[in-house]
Amino acid sequence: MYEFIQHYGLDIATTLLGVIYIVFEYRASIWLWPVGVLMPLLNIFLFYDRGLYADMSMSVYSTLAALYGFLLWRFGKKKEQAERPITHIPWRSLSIATVAFLTIWAVIYYLLAHYTNSTVPMTDSFTNALEIVGLWALARKYVEQWFIWILMDAVATVLYFYKDMPFKGTLYAAYVIIAVAGYREWLRKMHTEQQTTTAI
Repeated sequence: MYEFIQHYGLDIATTLLGVIYIVFEYRASIWLWPVGVLMPLLNIFLFYDRGLYADMSMSVYSTLAALYGFLLWRFGKKKEQAERPITHIPWRSLSIATVAFLTIWAVIYYLLAHYTNSTVPMTDSFTNALEIVGLWALARKYVEQWFIWILMDAVATVLYFYKDMPFKGTLYAAYVIIAVAGYREWLRKMHTEQQTTTAI
């Protein structure tokens, strides 16, 4: 039992936090950000133990991005708004985000392939590049951020099972389904917000 907890303890703990996180994200609740600080802090140790160095480094970024997201959701709104509104991503921002994703993916892949003993540099760099862009889109409260998570979660599911993290792998498989539902929920919330604004 002790060996099981020692080997899978962090996997289980971060998985439980991941469940709480996705529920808050689905509800577009600002409470997703405090959980988004704690979860990656624990993931640093988990990913280091499993040799997922890009994921480990990504966890540092995720912690900082969660702080940024909290501040943006809390203070990045107009005075008359109760909270930052959900919107579509502008075409210009989408183009920039796409170029940024491809650049980040290439850089992370190069670093993993040439400076670490990673056995999955292509996949690890791909999911991390998506997460960087995804967290930015989430912080801006763009409804299309769910498309990024659907793709990332699907790939990460396979990666985590391959790296012997069954609990996290199962969580990410569930994330795919929740992300589809989350997109529909955010779309509904966005339309409701727009109708309310128009009525006012």
